[in-house]
Amino acid sequence: MAEGKPVRGRRRTVRIPSQNVGPEEYRPSEQRTEAPAAPENNQPMEPQQLPLVASEEQPVAPAASAAPSMPEVQAPAAPSPAPVVEPPRRANGKNLKLYELQTQTVPDLLKMADSYGLSDLGALRKHELIFEILKANARYNGNMHGRGILEILPDGFGFLRSPYYNYLPCPEDIYVSPSQIRRFALRTGDLVEGEIRPPKDKERFFALLKVDAINSGNPDGSRSKIPFENLTPLFPDRRLVLETSPEEINMRVMDLLTPIGMGQRGLIVAPPRTGKTVLLQKIANSISANNPKVKLVVLLIDERPEEVTDMERNTKAEVLSSTFDEPPERHVQVAEIVIEMAKRMVECGRDVVILLDSITRLARAYNTLQPHSGKILSGGVDANALHKPKRFFGAARNIEGGGSLTIIATALVDTGSRMDEVIFEEFKGTGNMELGLDRHLVDKRIFPAINIEKSGTRKEELLLHPDELNRIWILRKALNGVPPVEAMELLVNRLKKTRSNAEFLMAMQG
Repeated sequence: MAEGKPVRGRRRTVRIPSQNVGPEEYRPSEQRTEAPAAPENNQPMEPQQLPLVASEEQPVAPAASAAPSMPEVQAPAAPSPAPVVEPPRRANGKNLKLYELQTQTVPDLLKMADSYGLSDLGALRKHELIFEILKANARYNGNMHGRGILEILPDGFGFLRSPYYNYLPCPEDIYVSPSQIRRFALRTGDLVEGEIRPPKDKERFFALLKVDAINSGNPDGSRSKIPFENLTPLFPDRRLVLETSPEEINMRVMDLLTPIGMGQRGLIVAPPRTGKTVLLQKIANSISANNPKVKLVVLLIDERPEEVTDMERNTKAEVLSSTFDEPPERHVQVAEIVIEMAKRMVECGRDVVILLDSITRLARAYNTLQPHSGKILSGGVDANALHKPKRFFGAARNIEGGGSLTIIATALVDTGSRMDEVIFEEFKGTGNMELGLDRHLVDKRIFPAINIEKSGTRKEELLLHPDELNRIWILRKALNGVPPVEAMELLVNRLKKTRSNAEFLMAMQG
């Protein structure tokens, strides 16, 4: 075959130069073929001993069975893409808990941000500062945990609400996917705790990665819980003792006149400025001191902000509030998530006490949000508006087999509003304990301003010892017919002379 003549019917090939070929003798652009040199033993060349050739389009690797006389030829390898090397990530991340960061102050959070190398964060708000700290901790391979009360939205997914924001929507809420809700049979009000991750691109909220505990128990055990509506209610038969010290006359009077049991549904009927909020505060402190295992929640609806601060500082209870400058939607949302949280705890066998101030203002909020039905009662109350407040108040019950929900709520009277009177008449008789406060006692500066004739507990024989019950009946007979002011003044003076209710009753019997 003539050198330099094109070969018909075969692919164009180029001879790969050996290592002793100079750059001036190798021109890949030229179309030339060369006959292979004969081997040294003059034997015919086998097919596998053909000289190595490569096309212009794709390089070919050298054959393993090339003739020994041929110099070893190596085709130029295609350049492989350079591996993407991520910057080294530090492994000194911490195990941060979102609910612990929420309790810290802004200066403490700024110090923590400095330890992660974050700067220029002074203009950020608290939730934005926590957000940046958690993202920085994730870059350092740190773990993050969060917990909150689940609220399931109509779309099927939910969020873990924080008690530091009164269980209302906030930027630090944790997203819970519908698949996790179905897998663990979660419901609104469940306390969920688990590992979380920071939001990715175009995401706004933290996301729940792994569920570690539900209602402080095994996640798999949540499916076997009996719903609250299917539990059997009973009369209260376990007493909540309120007496703490000899000087606390208010609680000693309540223990004698209106004993409270686990599962009580109590109503405190109070005119304005009769000390109902102070009385609730004393009840909360007594329950915390005598029954530390009871979950105590103080719910303040449509109250003044300074009263919320005073309740938080002077009680050990969990204080949740929606002040009077908030819209009615927030009043309703806080109340509904609190009652759902309490129901989930009762399903787990716990004892829960809710002190509500006040149910009258909660009913007002429901009436404002109620769509117009055309059935208007006296005072402008919609006929369907009081159903949900009654359902809230009616959830209080003692459960057969363990667990109870106690609700002590205040109802406003003598406010000059016809609506308040109608609301009180609707709730009158729905409770099994009623405590009436008297304005005339307040004018005389006699505390507690309790009207003995208008106060009492149903089925009190289930809470009191028979001997104690007989002596209390004798006390009521002695005070019957005495004007309220004189009766309470006499009782308070006698109680101040003894160190306990038992001593007072024994002295009265003798």
